Amino acid sequence: MRFLLRPGWIAFVVAVLAFVVACYTLLAPWQFGRESERDATQRAIDTANETPPVPFAQLVPGDEIDPDAVWRQVALTGEFLPGTETLVRLRTLDAAPAFDVLTAMRLTDGRVVTIDRGSVPAGPNLTLPTYPPAPAGPVTVEGRLRVDETDPNARPPLVENGVRQVYAVDSRSFAEVTGTTPVTGVVTLAENTPGVLRAIPIVVPSGGAPFTNFSYGLQWITFGAVALVALVIFIRLELLQRRGKRESKGSLRDALSGRDQDDDRTPTPHS
Repeated sequence: MRFLLRPGWIAFVVAVLAFVVACYTLLAPWQFGRESERDATQRAIDTANETPPVPFAQLVPGDEIDPDAVWRQVALTGEFLPGTETLVRLRTLDAAPAFDVLTAMRLTDGRVVTIDRGSVPAGPNLTLPTYPPAPAGPVTVEGRLRVDETDPNARPPLVENGVRQVYAVDSRSFAEVTGTTPVTGVVTLAENTPGVLRAIPIVVPSGGAPFTNFSYGLQWITFGAVALVALVIFIRLELLQRRGKRESKGSLRDALSGRDQDDDRTPTPHS
């Protein structure tokens, strides 16, 4: 087994063991965690679907939407502030480029809420879209509570042809570009409610059909086990190969020295 102390074998064994450790401590738990998150999100959506809308102030008494209340259906009464409309870039609608439309709504209690009116398809050659304005005057709308998204690239808001644009459905970016002070979080409008465009579908992100994150976690566990078995097989093959070489060298030395013939010679009795 001294061959295992050679640099090449040391590097190989370390690489295999590092992969196995990663499979069992990082990759598989990561996929199982994502599966748990998806299950929790689906349960929250199912619960929200079974619960009728309640007044916004009942679930959001302060200036921030509670993450535990996400997906709950609420009713809001107030007025849209059309001068605050902002487009969210890099969205999709029916697998085609689109924008989301954010608009501030001032509630009867004086608070401002960031409203996602829904999606609109991009114009020709990805130009900015046209869409109907939010209704004027007092109105009651229904929607779902959401927490802010985060742009992974932290891109700042921009203005193109006088149109404000951001890269995430985020009340903080919306506040920065519009100068408002909204409640932290967003309300996405439901279908058939005043001001809605194309309602955002309520779906749980999948782990990649037809497989789920749970199956991917099992795959990483299997990969780790296969790597360990392969390591044992390679070591055993190396041992067998080295043993075979030693035996063949011994046979060659015996043949050259004639010892193999002496061993086969039958002794004769003396008369």
